[in-house]
Amino acid sequence: MRAQVFYDAERMELREVPRPPIADDEVLVRVRACGICGSDVSYYWGLSPLETATGKGPLVLGHELTGEVVEVGQTPARLGLLSAGDRVVLNPVQACQACVYCQRGLPNLCLHKTALGVSVDGGFAEYCRVRYTNALKLPASVSFEEGALAEPLACATYAVQNLDVNPGSTCVVVGPGPIGLMMVQLVRASGAGRVMLVGTRDYRLEVGRALGAHVLINVREPASPYYAPDLRARIAELTGGLLADRVITPTASPESMRAALEISGPASRIVYFGLPGPLDRLEVPALETMFADKTIRFSWLAPLTWPTALQALATGLVDVRPLISHRVGLDRLIDALHGVRERRDHALKALVTFK
Repeated sequence: MRAQVFYDAERMELREVPRPPIADDEVLVRVRACGICGSDVSYYWGLSPLETATGKGPLVLGHELTGEVVEVGQTPARLGLLSAGDRVVLNPVQACQACVYCQRGLPNLCLHKTALGVSVDGGFAEYCRVRYTNALKLPASVSFEEGALAEPLACATYAVQNLDVNPGSTCVVVGPGPIGLMMVQLVRASGAGRVMLVGTRDYRLEVGRALGAHVLINVREPASPYYAPDLRARIAELTGGLLADRVITPTASPESMRAALEISGPASRIVYFGLPGPLDRLEVPALETMFADKTIRFSWLAPLTWPTALQALATGLVDVRPLISHRVGLDRLIDALHGVRERRDHALKALVTFK
């Protein structure tokens, strides 16, 4: 099969490699679509280590994937759970189901997990093997391309559950990337009365408006009709001085994390989602935050949210089609990584697709 094999920073090659054999508890999937995540960009440029023994390759990246089952191991075959031809989406986080965190229902914290495209081979290849427990059937109404966004949607779903939106509340989403645009829809569906979307590029903000954001705020471009030089002052103006009830940060910038503290009001809740760098630090004004009775949460991966995310796709509660901006073949993956990093041609979500 063909696969893009990553070795080290800016070293990845399209190669012919053996099709992976499967164990009794695995299935082999012919990949039909695989999304390019911001973490793939970080891995490719050496900004984040892989979860391999060396932190490097050789490894096939890609963890947002859908496809067709082509081979079924003895266990799922005996149980009648999966068959050749089934359309599936793959949960990349393969938890052990036996450690103390798995037993608490927190597979995202599994002590022995492996992850497709992070510690074991993933979806930037023609075939991928996975444990049968991590292959979920794709609803009939959901395309392969839409299914490739189920993994980030499952993560966004967990984050918005942590946000605990109350009916009528004012919610601010900081960062109009693909996950932020999913969060806009989830927050509205959770009962938010007003959703404000904060970003630095108007084309992304305007996609957010089409998907349900009530207020757009551009904090970087003075020429923008949505420009606000002082984010806190703008939020205060819009809320009569009360500030935001809920703030969520799908972006990873330390500035946005600090801004969440500044724009959230009394009895508010903040959820930090975007992945910071290993040296990033967040300072919290302890007394001020305590007097305001704020709750701060962090959100990691997508424990037990996959059925909810797939249902949101199947029913149209969340529309991911406007987020797909680019489609490329496997041979153009490296160029697509550059395009995503540079925000080239109004990039939002790029997919590697297979015929």
